[in-house]
Amino acid sequence: MTRMWRRLRAAWAGAVHDDTGDVPGWVLITLMTAGLVVVIWALAGPALAELFQNAIARVSGF
Repeated sequence: MTRMWRRLRAAWAGAVHDDTGDVPGWVLITLMTAGLVVVIWALAGPALAELFQNAIARVSGF
């Protein structure tokens, strides 16, 4: 039983240390996602606001 735990611990430690150099990749993905959100929001924001206002007007009867 102890050998199995040692193997599992060694495998887990190796897996944890394998992706430590990938931080710039995750930063790039995060920045690109934020950029896409900003662009989509800038393009669709006015249309979504108008859609929301129309829906509220229909529900409230104004």
